[in-house]
Parts: sequence; C-alpha cells; structure tokens
Amino acid sequence: MPENKANEPRIINKSGTLKMTDKVAATKEARDMSGRPMRRNNRRDRVRADVAPKEFEEITINIDRVSRTVKGGRRMRFKALVAVGNKKNKIGVGVAKGGDVTSAVSKATTKAKKNMITFAMDGETICHEVETKVTGADVLMKPAAPGTGIIAGGVVRSIIGLTGIKNLISKSLGSTNKVNIAYAVIEGLKQQVPREQWSTTAVKKAAKKESK
Repeated sequence: MPENKANEPRIINKSGTLKMTDKVAATKEARDMSGRPMRRNNRRDRVRADVAPKEFEEITINIDRVSRTVKGGRRMRFKALVAVGNKKNKIGVGVAKGGDVTSAVSKATTKAKKNMITFAMDGETICHEVETKVTGADVLMKPAAPGTGIIAGGVVRSIIGLTGIKNLISKSLGSTNKVNIAYAVIEGLKQQVPREQWSTTAVKKAAKKESK
C-alpha cells in the first residue's frame, strides 16, 4: 500500500517555512534566476593542484629579522633559510630576503630548488666519514650502522631529514651560524664518493685480477 503522506514528519525551518525532505530534494533540479536548469561541471580533466603528490618536500629552518640603515632610517626585512629534498639523494639549500616572511620563504625555496645537488649513498647512510668547513662552521659526519638513526641536532638534522639517509652520526664543531652550517652539510654530502670509486677498492680489484 502506498505510504500516507499525511503521516510523514513535517520539518520546519527556524523561519517557520516548510523544509523539503531528502527524498524531495533528490528529485529537484537546480535552476537559475530565469528558471533554466543549471549546468553541472562534470569535467574530469580538472585536477586540483594539492591533490597531485609533491616531488620535493621543503622545510623552513630559520627566519631572521635583519635591518639596514639607509638615509631615511632603518629598513627592516626578513631573511629565510629553506631546505628542499626529495627524501632520496637530492637536496638543496636556499637563503633569501624579503619584505615579509612569505616572500622571503618563497624566494628561498626557489633558490634551493635551483641549487639542488645529487649525492652518493651507501644504503641508508653516507659512503664515508667527511669533515667540511665553511667560514667558521665545521661539521663532521660519519656513517652509522642500521638502526642507529640520525644522531644530529638543529640544522644538520633538518637537512638530513629531507634525504633518504636513516643512519648518521654528526657533530658541529665550529660556529653556530645556521646558514654556514647548512652550507657545510651540503658540501659534505657533495663530497661523498661511492665505495666502488675509492682508491683502495680499485687497488684491491687490480690485485685480484693480477693474481688470477
């Protein structure tokens, strides 16, 4: 038997007007002010930018407020230090200034992407021990066994976290300037040489061939 419409619950808005039920709303067609049915945009080729996966991850390491004395007084600006990596063997660091924090971070990110380097890895750690010095900053990095984790602090940990390195021992020996430490870390990663290209490894391989 058909349902009795009189027994259906009446839903009333706060203004006192009758509110249509979900069943009625599903059968209604949206119309514009002139009474024509509105066209729905069902295009599938439009994909939101935030849905697409990001190739690189970025992190803002530090933001400083800097000033410059000019004729009219002091000019205040912001300096941003940003690192960009792909969680594998690509990493870059950029430093830029801007009138506000957003513009400074945006400029620094662009610079970091332009200055990206590709370094060699030995599994989930670096290939060998390295010590690099940039101005006053002196950074020592050593490879570590699986399960050690990243034993580093501050800037070094932030940069290494954007790479595929999972095990590392590091120590900052010199200046605490974050920009110089960041550049020292990048220089240390750039100097990594794969085990196959070590001079000792090449000599051992040549000796084995001669003995055969």
